[in-house]
Amino acid sequence: MVAFRPLASGAVTARLADIAAQAGVSEATVSRVLNGKPGVSTTTRESVLAALDLLGYERPVRLRQRSAGLVGLITPELLNPIFPAFAQIIGQALTRQGYTPVLATQTPGGSTEDELVEMLVERGVAGIIFVSGLHADSAADMERYARLQGQGVPFVLINGFSEKVDAPFVSPDDRDAVRLAVTHLAALGHRRIGLAVGQKRYVPVQRKIEGFTASMADVLGLAEDEAQALVQHSLYTLEGGQAAATALIASGCTAIVCASDMMALGAIRAARQQGLSVPEDVSVVGYDDSPLIAFTDPPLTTIRQPVAAMSQAAVNALLEEIGGTPAPHSEFVFLPELVVRGSTAAAPTVRNTPVPAQKPSSRGTGGTQDPTEG
Repeated sequence: MVAFRPLASGAVTARLADIAAQAGVSEATVSRVLNGKPGVSTTTRESVLAALDLLGYERPVRLRQRSAGLVGLITPELLNPIFPAFAQIIGQALTRQGYTPVLATQTPGGSTEDELVEMLVERGVAGIIFVSGLHADSAADMERYARLQGQGVPFVLINGFSEKVDAPFVSPDDRDAVRLAVTHLAALGHRRIGLAVGQKRYVPVQRKIEGFTASMADVLGLAEDEAQALVQHSLYTLEGGQAAATALIASGCTAIVCASDMMALGAIRAARQQGLSVPEDVSVVGYDDSPLIAFTDPPLTTIRQPVAAMSQAAVNALLEEIGGTPAPHSEFVFLPELVVRGSTAAAPTVRNTPVPAQKPSSRGTGGTQDPTEG
């Protein structure tokens, strides 16, 4: 029987049982696949190998796929947990298709996007996936992507859109995301809702502002200039969210929608530094639903960016480009989801409004009725 190395110890039969259960086949079938014996369909063989990968076992050497090529993945810094989430899922999807992902990360003072692209092209990558790159910056020169196309390198762009770039784009619906947050907060009685976002030249920021002004008008009847006055531009960091929230709270906002979960954590810190409680005094909504964000104090209400679906769509589009059957050069837009947790609650003005006294009962004692009775 072929040997394979697990991450945890245990009897071979137990390991076979685990793999069989994961793949939904018999232990005998698992044994045939691991020993390279015939009589197993391609689909079943792939299911067993996928189960092997998911459970953390190393594939036998003869069953390991040869790399179909390198694929570059360029992301911003990895301090924001949403970018490692994209990298992990994209990397797994590429690996399942036989490609080897090469992660190239931009850092302040480090390599630029253009330098990373040059490095990847020199290494002969089959394609590149960009996450929140310069394509999202409306002030950036988009000719760099035309030059990349001229070199025959397929690519796909996530988060951000430009009509000047002839390539597949994958984005969340930023306008709808903010609308979900505003509608939720308005239903809780909030009337002065602020928006903390990044710099205005970025396409996702522009779309969030458009969604904010439109939903504030539709839901709360606010004029566009009034809504614009409730927008604060800052950095996508904890400190950036803290600075933006400080200004919004000072302007009387009882709720804040943030453009990232990191900014939302900064907004919670800003509220607490002013002696306010979240969500009793100020409600905060994040954006991304980053890993571990459900375990903050309080657990963060946020807009979940569909990272898994977007990542898979980007990989599929890139592989079609690499295979010579290009995907439509348009934008694939994915719907976000509101995840309600503990950082949002009824507005203070609603919660603190006293229950009006009832008229004396015609049968009563002449006092007011206890609002907890009847």
